[in-house]
Amino acid sequence: MPTPQPGALRWQKAEGAVICAAGLWLYAGAEAVLPIWGAVLVFFAPDLSFLGYLFGRRVGAICYNLVHVYAAAIVTLVLAHLWQAPLGWELGALWLAHCGLDRMLGYGLKTPQGFEFTHLGRIGRARQDAE
Repeated sequence: MPTPQPGALRWQKAEGAVICAAGLWLYAGAEAVLPIWGAVLVFFAPDLSFLGYLFGRRVGAICYNLVHVYAAAIVTLVLAHLWQAPLGWELGALWLAHCGLDRMLGYGLKTPQGFEFTHLGRIGRARQDAE
């Protein structure tokens, strides 16, 4: 998988920052249902998808990607709005913020090659070794 050009990577990281800020803004405007400690747990909960890697690289990538695409969080927000579910709104907003933060930090969607291979290029030591 080719590594994105530096300019494209900066744009995708900036987009992630905007998405993260939008998610936090939506959460801040939501009817408070979760205690703050619960919101922190929900914010980091998508990272539990790493457990999929216990079943191999392909399953791990699928689990990670299902939980880290913007669309999943947006669908949650839409359904919460339609069903007038404040908890669902908070969950969707925090989920969206989490996905944006990951992109802002350079963690892209995974490929079946392994955890360090993403649509934004290689991450971690693999990226440092390649540079």
